[in-house]
Amino acid sequence: MKKSALILMLLLGSSAYAAPSAHHCSTDAVEHAKKLLELHFGVDDRIAVDPSVAILKPIKNPANKNQIFEVLEVWGNIYKGQYRMRFIYAREPKECVLMGQEIIEFANL
Repeated sequence: MKKSALILMLLLGSSAYAAPSAHHCSTDAVEHAKKLLELHFGVDDRIAVDPSVAILKPIKNPANKNQIFEVLEVWGNIYKGQYRMRFIYAREPKECVLMGQEIIEFANL
């Protein structure tokens, strides 16, 4: 009985971890990802953005340590270049208030 309970707990725990929950700003982050790539590289029909969004560990607002920002990660590419983008949102349950964004090329130099 204990062994089956342990297996069930491991399965439930791993499935909860493996299945990312949707964030209410996921669609907004994907839309901003395309705009961010276009800002850096211009309009290009080779721009592609992965629709999956990873929810990362929240960060503290540097101006107010009592406030928390949500961090969403989106990947995109242009031709052979791959880019990781992170979008930082204010923790608002019904709104998507973009507070910051970062982009970095995923490259081995």
